[in-house]
Amino acid sequence: MIGKHPYVQWAINVIENYVLHSIVIEPHNNLPKELFEKRAGCFVTLHTKAGKLRGCIGTFQPTQENLALEIRNNAIAAAMQDPRFPPVSKEELENIVVSVDILSDIEKVDSINELDPKKFGIIVQKGFRRGLLLPDIEGVETVEEQIKIAKLKAGIFDNNFEIFKFTVQRYH
Repeated sequence: MIGKHPYVQWAINVIENYVLHSIVIEPHNNLPKELFEKRAGCFVTLHTKAGKLRGCIGTFQPTQENLALEIRNNAIAAAMQDPRFPPVSKEELENIVVSVDILSDIEKVDSINELDPKKFGIIVQKGFRRGLLLPDIEGVETVEEQIKIAKLKAGIFDNNFEIFKFTVQRYH
C-alpha cells in the first residue's frame, strides 16, 4: 500500500497495523495538527489497483473527538467490516489503493436543481432510513441516477423523502 497525502498515509498505517498485527494504533505527533483540531465526517475507500471497489465505510457527521480518530476507525471498518466484502488479507495489502474523503456539513436540498453528482454527495432520508452516495462516483452521471442509488441503499421505494447534499475533499 502506497500513500502520498498524510491523511491517506495515516489510513494506510492504521490498516496495515490492524491487518498484520491486530493492533489499533493511536494517533501520533507526526500527523498534521489539523487532524487533532478538526471534527468531520469522513469516508475511507479501498480499491484494488485494477480499480475494483474493495471496501468503503464512513460517517457523514463526526462521531469521534477528532479527525485522526474518525479516519482510523473508518479505515479499520473499510478494511475489515464492509459487509459486501471479506476482510482484507495480509496478501492483499500491496494491491490496495486508499482514498480518504472529508465531508463538509450537510445542507437540506429544496430542489434537485441544486444537485450535481460530480460536485455533491447526497443523503436521502425518510424516517430512520438513510442512504448516502459520495460525489463523483464512476458510472453515476445524472442526479436521477444518484438519487435512485441512494434510495436503494436506504430501502426507500416511494417519492416521499428528504434530500441533503454535501461536498468532499478527496485525498488519494
